[in-house]
Amino acid sequence: MNLLTRDDLTDLMHEQDEICISMYMPTCRAGTETQQGKTRLRNLLRDTQAELINRGLSSSEIKHFLKPVQELVSDKEFWQHQRDGLAIFLSSHMFYHFSLPMSFNEFMLVGQRFHLKPLLPWLSGDGLFYLLALSQNQVRFFRCTRASVQELEVSDIPHSLSEALQYDDPERQLQYHSNTLEGTNTRAAVIFHGQGANPRDSKDNILRFFRLIDRGLHSILREEKAPLVLAGVEFLFSIYQEANTYPFLTGHGIPGNPEELSAEDLQTLAWPVVEHYFYKAEQEALTYYGPYTGTDRTSHDVSEAVPAAYNGQVEILFLSDGAEQWGRFDEQTNQVLMHRDQEPGDQDLYDFTAIQTIMNGGSVYIMNSEKIPDGREMAALFRY
Repeated sequence: MNLLTRDDLTDLMHEQDEICISMYMPTCRAGTETQQGKTRLRNLLRDTQAELINRGLSSSEIKHFLKPVQELVSDKEFWQHQRDGLAIFLSSHMFYHFSLPMSFNEFMLVGQRFHLKPLLPWLSGDGLFYLLALSQNQVRFFRCTRASVQELEVSDIPHSLSEALQYDDPERQLQYHSNTLEGTNTRAAVIFHGQGANPRDSKDNILRFFRLIDRGLHSILREEKAPLVLAGVEFLFSIYQEANTYPFLTGHGIPGNPEELSAEDLQTLAWPVVEHYFYKAEQEALTYYGPYTGTDRTSHDVSEAVPAAYNGQVEILFLSDGAEQWGRFDEQTNQVLMHRDQEPGDQDLYDFTAIQTIMNGGSVYIMNSEKIPDGREMAALFRY
């Protein structure tokens, strides 16, 4: 399963080509309804073919260009591993597809850049967090966003309680070395057995073991301020909290044995735990914007925001969820042409403004229009 990362988004943002195809559609995780995805993708392909014909491509050129997407239609394994939404991006240089934990309306656009605005609510506002899954047989560590999860290689963490207790004084083993977790299919065994006793009777040993884990994670987390979520049976929570030195461990975790949960399932369960941390960043951005309301540092005018974003002038951008403004931007003259309805060759100017803001180091927040200053579809704060 392909999962969206910030590096992927950066690649997509920078891509420019004569033909950049963006497709979005809802999918189902299980059951016979997964077959509906094939029908939806066929419909999007049909619409794409019609658009490419209008652009003057021959049937053979279209068939060759769309082959990577067409092959997904008949890929049985692909449809058995879906989440709630599918995003596909195709140009002459790249082909990406992402299974994501959010449903999309069916949408297709052919332009000279990819249409990425539907992805921005997940990756704006610094949605990064970490997840530590502990059980009797596994320890896993993940870097997550709302839209992605990646298992990390971890060194200096013991594979099991028995390994940790090989030392007379585990507290002194700051340089404990273990085999690195390589890739997402390798799992470190954690066996709580303390002389055959029930794990609940081995708190001291587990505590020493968890302290070694905490120290091992320090090399990854020492410069971070992202939330850390713990997944495991509940009696382990308080023990790990005692061992923990990372100041951003969340007060609540994911209770239960995580062994049977995939990385994607764990990430989905963890998001509600950390969601409010990122809404806080949104509120701070609104507060920062407030004193500049009505000054020349702010604007609700798309024709001002588009060239400002392109030239690196937009510091913060608020966009209404689902809003669209079709038109074109001439990068040579900084002129913006807007249309009421989409016309051939148009792009969503809101999408363009958001992408350019992010590429130039600004922040983008997607929200309901009533939360945007003055209740507008868009509000931009300029750096100068």
